[in-house]
Amino acid sequence: MCFIAVIMGNLLKKKKNRRQWHAIAGEPLTEMDKIIMAWENRGKLVPTRKLVKTPEQIEGIRRAGVLNTAVLDHVAEHIREGMSTEEINTLVHTFTVEHGGIPAPLNYEGFPKSVCTSINEVVCHGIPSEDEILEEGDIINVDVTTILGGYYADASRMFVIGKTTPEKQRLVDVARECLQIGIEACHPYCFVGDIGNAIARHAHKNGFTVVRDLCGHGVGNEFHEDPDIVHYGKKGSGMLLVPGMVFTIEPMVNMGDWHVFVDADDDWTVVTEDELPSAQWEHTLLMTETGVEILTY
Repeated sequence: MCFIAVIMGNLLKKKKNRRQWHAIAGEPLTEMDKIIMAWENRGKLVPTRKLVKTPEQIEGIRRAGVLNTAVLDHVAEHIREGMSTEEINTLVHTFTVEHGGIPAPLNYEGFPKSVCTSINEVVCHGIPSEDEILEEGDIINVDVTTILGGYYADASRMFVIGKTTPEKQRLVDVARECLQIGIEACHPYCFVGDIGNAIARHAHKNGFTVVRDLCGHGVGNEFHEDPDIVHYGKKGSGMLLVPGMVFTIEPMVNMGDWHVFVDADDDWTVVTEDELPSAQWEHTLLMTETGVEILTY
């Protein structure tokens, strides 16, 4: 479930001289300590130690990811033309609870359902409804976040209902490519901007745009954590990503302009400003010493 990006340049400037990373008192500096502190000394934004998950936390998040993937597999088996998005909500809620989990979106900051269902021009945060019926040619994003044992995992997939137009199918395919290219840009001690730059370049090369008002995020111990994973930007910008961090990549790719608005009727549903279609895929990722591990599909 994507997060509303808030750019706080002034706040970041005020905090620039506060050290984010602190070595553990009484223990020798590790190689990771040295790398992070060297980047911080060069003025780069680095994580706090709190954002680096312990082995126990990682295992809990990994288990939540297995269930989250199973939920989306369950949706994939049943989604069809003529189904209401409320039926998708029921599928997600029932399967999650029956397998010992909790649907994280339900009642999160007032969100009324257990899953987000976003059709065609809806970018994200679509609210399931009995009145919203899937039709031939629709493209829909189903965004699932699961709590299991107190840990969170997050993912979304696009589904094409029947056969859609070539333009919509290409949008769905390129959005998936953008996610994969973002993952390929990840390596230990890369920056968020490296990911965003790779994603935006691929989207633009294919004639599409990337939404800037929403982003991926840290996840695992809470639903939304630092850092914001923006899907555009300059290489070397944003936070340094280090082994043990868990975060989502979830580019929202628009057929038209990147601008969006929030539907005033429910204060949740995000729609493209020009009402042209949008597509999004999302994985939860763990940064390791050698690359990234995909925790949700």
